[in-house]
Amino acid sequence: MLSIRELSAWYGEARVLRDVSLEVDAGTIVTLVGRNGAGKTTLLRCVMGLHRQQRGDVAYQNGKLATLPPRVYEAFPVLQARRRFPGTTLSGGEQQMLALARVLRAGARLLLCDEPTEGLSPLLVQQIGDILRAAKAHGVTVLLIEQNLHFATSVADRHYLLAQGRVVEVLDNAEVKRREHELLAYLGI
Repeated sequence: MLSIRELSAWYGEARVLRDVSLEVDAGTIVTLVGRNGAGKTTLLRCVMGLHRQQRGDVAYQNGKLATLPPRVYEAFPVLQARRRFPGTTLSGGEQQMLALARVLRAGARLLLCDEPTEGLSPLLVQQIGDILRAAKAHGVTVLLIEQNLHFATSVADRHYLLAQGRVVEVLDNAEVKRREHELLAYLGI
């Protein structure tokens, strides 16, 4: 569904992505993990067309849209209780849920998430995981930037490790779990 081929990007003369290639199959969740400054957010900006200094190919083939259940609040009980309040009064975690709800309600088939669990309580992290797994169950494809390896392995099918603007490894969940201490040290967590 989402294919990135030999993507490179610059900020001025500084090259921040170097020939990155990755695949996100339809109905899967794939994480992109790496240290701060590795180029993860720049990659998402390139996919969204928000970064102009780039080279390479980003392809997204939009298949037939399936409708999601009409009652979005079923997946977001916290938002049900807060539905009459302005979004600006919601906590950070509730705002993350609201953003996901808006996208899913619109029938999105591809989610690009940049560290949706950062700074959230464990309960909210679990709820975000439930939401992403439910989206996947409905055929939604997810490219997820995430530092929390435990969370990443609880939701994702495959993991790309980004270092100095390059994909250096592609790992499945078993490999991430086996090498968790090494990867955490590498990520500086």
